[in-house]
Amino acid sequence: MKQESREFVRHTVDVPLEVSTVTDEPAATLQGVNVSHGGLAFLYPECPREGQVFQLRIPTVTPPFEAQAKVVWCRRESDQWLVGVSFMDSTHAFQSRMVQQACAIESYRKEILANEGRSLSTQEAAAEWIGKFAGRFPGATTD
Repeated sequence: MKQESREFVRHTVDVPLEVSTVTDEPAATLQGVNVSHGGLAFLYPECPREGQVFQLRIPTVTPPFEAQAKVVWCRRESDQWLVGVSFMDSTHAFQSRMVQQACAIESYRKEILANEGRSLSTQEAAAEWIGKFAGRFPGATTD
């Protein structure tokens, strides 16, 4: 399988990702590794064939993000494979930006609790995160 070639900036995320092949049994819950405008990457126990289609679901955002994506690359990561997939629908690619932000806000909320002991609601974390980071988020426009 060919090496990864980055067409989009990727962002590290720490969210549950439900992954199943389109013709497969129930989804396995994996940890998402990173997400970009055009796709995402996750750890998987094997290297799937290039072009294989997966059904993806991120249940921790409301509404849950669901999309089909095809494998474009994979590479060995110790005892697993890092698999890069590309969204098959441009609507899903657009929605992924919202998922990126929601995941970043949730990570920020957890980080504030761990580092500062402050327990923020999702809305409070979103307001703080937007004030601090939204302008630097890829695709953000500045006037």
